[in-house]
Amino acid sequence: MSHLPKSAIFAIALAMLAAATTGATAETRWERNHPRRDQVNDRLENQNRRINQEYREGELTRGQAVQLHREDHAIRQEERTMSRFDDGHITPAEQRALNQQEDAVSRQIGR
Repeated sequence: MSHLPKSAIFAIALAMLAAATTGATAETRWERNHPRRDQVNDRLENQNRRINQEYREGELTRGQAVQLHREDHAIRQEERTMSRFDDGHITPAEQRALNQQEDAVSRQIGR
């Protein structure tokens, strides 16, 4: 059995790590073409996870979780409606408005 130099082992490990992380950070074509919508939707997905986690941990009642999900759903619907007016995109001002609404919901989670 041959012994590999430490530098070769390090290079192999680095290559394996790079290959493993490439898939996790890859963006879809839609995400590249709609970065503002992607950011808004990523926040909504994160808030959805937080609401579910807080509900499971007993920090939110079922009614509170349902109401927060409704508010997030309304924000998502508003984002979709806004995008219809600009060929599938939202403006920076619309993104700011949606983020402010998400901030309000976020402050209600786990308080």
